[in-house]
Amino acid sequence: MQELETLVARMESGDLPLDQLLASYERGAGLLQLCREKLQAVEDQVKVLDKGVLKPWKST
Repeated sequence: MQELETLVARMESGDLPLDQLLASYERGAGLLQLCREKLQAVEDQVKVLDKGVLKPWKST
């Protein structure tokens, strides 16, 4: 997640040449997919622990 945030900041700065901007975008898309997959895996584990029901998160 930290690498993704760093990439976004660099891309938003407007200082990257087009080829680096494209490479950063592609890397960011890959990192975003990885984060989504990890989140889905965690949600699936929570469902197993809660007998198939994903309950809303309650922060304390």
